Parts: sequence; C-alpha cells; structure tokens
Amino acid sequence: MEFRTPVDIPHPLFQLEPQERMLCVGSCFADRMGSLLHDDAFLTTVNPYGVMYNPASILHTVRRVLQEQPQLCPDTVLLTMGTNHVYRLKENGEIVDNCQKRPAALFREEALGIGECVHCLRQTAALLTERNPRVNILLTVSPIRYAKYGYHGSQLSKATLLLAAECVAGGNISYFPAYEIVQDELRDYRFYAEDMLHPSPQAVTYIYERFAETYFSDATHAFLREWRPLRAALAHRPLHPESEEYRQFLDKTMLKIAVLSEKYPNFALPNK
Repeated sequence: MEFRTPVDIPHPLFQLEPQERMLCVGSCFADRMGSLLHDDAFLTTVNPYGVMYNPASILHTVRRVLQEQPQLCPDTVLLTMGTNHVYRLKENGEIVDNCQKRPAALFREEALGIGECVHCLRQTAALLTERNPRVNILLTVSPIRYAKYGYHGSQLSKATLLLAAECVAGGNISYFPAYEIVQDELRDYRFYAEDMLHPSPQAVTYIYERFAETYFSDATHAFLREWRPLRAALAHRPLHPESEEYRQFLDKTMLKIAVLSEKYPNFALPNK
C-alpha cells in the first residue's frame, strides 16, 4: 500500500556534470540548494547580492552579475522564485530589491501579474543565453509559505509564479517541482521547521536527493561516491586533534583528495 503520492519529474534534456559552473539566484531556498551544490563541489555562485524573492529582483541580480562579473559564464542557472510581491519606491515607481531598513512609508507593495512575471523571466533567460548560448536554466518555486499574505494570499502568489514558469518553460528553460514535492509528496507538518513556514532540513535534503537523481549525470554520481566520504572525513572533529593517529588519518585523506584531483582537474576543495 502506498501512503504518499510521488511527484513525477519529466526526464530532463540535460544533466549536470562534475564541477559544473552554476549560478543560483532567488529566495532563501535557493541559498539552501546552492549550499548543498557547493558542498558537492559544483563551482557554484549563490545569491551574490543577497536573497531575491520575486522575478523582477531575480532579473536585476542576473543583469548585475553579468555586468560586474564578465568572467562568470555559468553552464546551469537555478532561479528560485518565492513570491510575486514587490516593493516600489513611491517617488519614482522603481522596484527595489532591498528596502535597506528604510521607512515603510517610502514604499508601496504590489503583486506582479502573470504577464509581468513572464516578462521578467524571459528577459533573464535572454541575458543568460546571450552570455552563454549553451546555458541551461532551471526554474523552481520555493515551498516556503508566506503567512503575512494570509494562507490564501500565499497560494495565489505561488499560483502566479507557477503559471509564469509554465509559460516560459521550453527549450533551454526547465522547471523543477520543489514546491510540488513539499505540497503533494511530503505533505506533512513534520517536514516544516518550527515556524511551520519553512521546509525542515530533512525536507530540503529530500528535495535535493530528488534533484540529484533527476539531473546528476552518471559521471557526477561516480564522482560523488568518491568525494562525499572524503568530505565527511574532512568535517570530522576528533577528540585529540594533536594525536599521531589523527595526523595519519588526515594524511591519508589528503592523499585520496590528491588522487581525486588528478582524475577531475576542475576539482577544488569547497570553501566554507
């Protein structure tokens, strides 16, 4: 008897290779996914100008990254939308990405429509494709709930983002159903953090596992079978770090890492 309804994820048109260059932009869920990709030794840039929740702010970030970091040429870009709500400066109507703790009276909040979200996503994709014609773009909607809108309002916001993603998906733009995995597959409050709004670490790990089984190539899985035990060894905190036994343990671990680096020339130890 099956007690859950697994979300079907279509077979992708591309796969992630070991140490692929990636850019992750969007909500705090993008931060969490980006951190896991970084730990798995992908060459990942994550929200370089801070968390961005809506499609307009995601567009602003991507434009700024491409202008200020011309050396960045990502192979895969993960864009995670959290909400369609934006804040505009009353004085000029400009959408701001960060209110910078300025008085709320300076801004007005509004919700972007489906067409506006589609326009921002298409502009973002055009900029990325202009930089790298072979880039693959993954869209996802954050499973984080927005209580301040009311739960009905939160669902309306997510629905707008889902419809916008559906409109632009195709070609080099794919959709990964992180939101649906939490809503329809996990579907239990035990998979939320204490605030009942954010997915728990266990839920994020599960989503990442579904992501990996969908998008990681055979070569990436082979690499991770070697790298993850070494990563765990490096993270080990001994009771007696000055002991000869621990020194030998580290020497053996670093020797294995050197061998791994010879097999994968782009490999570099992830910085924390």
